[in-house]
Amino acid sequence: MNQPNKETKELRKSKIESYDIAKSDETLHLAVDLAKFIKENKLYQNIQGREYVNVEGWQYAGSRLGILPIVEYVVSMSTEDEIKYQAKVNLLDLRSEQMVGAGFAICSNREQGKKYYQEFAIASMAQTRAIGKAYRNILAWIIRAAGYEPTPAEEMDYGGNEQSAKPAVPTEKKPTMKAAAASKAAEPAAPSEAATETAESASVRYASAKQKEEIIRLLNNPVITRQEKTKMLLNINRFDEERAAQAIEKLKKVIEDREGGQAAAA
Repeated sequence: MNQPNKETKELRKSKIESYDIAKSDETLHLAVDLAKFIKENKLYQNIQGREYVNVEGWQYAGSRLGILPIVEYVVSMSTEDEIKYQAKVNLLDLRSEQMVGAGFAICSNREQGKKYYQEFAIASMAQTRAIGKAYRNILAWIIRAAGYEPTPAEEMDYGGNEQSAKPAVPTEKKPTMKAAAASKAAEPAAPSEAATETAESASVRYASAKQKEEIIRLLNNPVITRQEKTKMLLNINRFDEERAAQAIEKLKKVIEDREGGQAAAA
């Protein structure tokens, strides 16, 4: 009876070990695979011009590394006036059978857009956020290398929707002449700083997925140092198309020069 269980366990373990988080080259390959998987399955949200990965995308990255979430607890912190839950999630490395990370998160019906959420939905969101938070603590750089913001999309819910907080129906009271004049005088200031930033952001053509994949491929070359990899990966999500093209050309030249120098030395 024990033999089949042992074989099954060994088989399962061998399938899980597709990538090793301790090996930078393997995790960079994972970043390329992750970028494709997230895009094809639309596991991201565009928030104010930036792309944030849903918790399902973070779970996929973790599962490819053999790291799975274990919910330690989901507890109520509710009061008479508020439904509020806190959750803690641990990350289990199936290779070593050791806990390698943890994440805490809360959710409340006082958040924007959650006023009418039922209690089970609040508890569920706290757990979902805790899973994303736990993965973020150890895998944020891989998600960034894949071309996305290193914050789970569910965490962005905290900000809410500012427009939804405004009254949907105008008051029936007619404005006085004085109020109308004041309103008209305020019109030139309508383009807020946020709107200006959004317009400026829209004018920027950020690096394409193909450019990011090419940069990651070049960074995998053994002549590129770990420090150079880390520095570029931390900034890759800020590259526009022109800067990404320059980075690709620079990497190609560095690789060519270094490989040529190694060949001459040999």
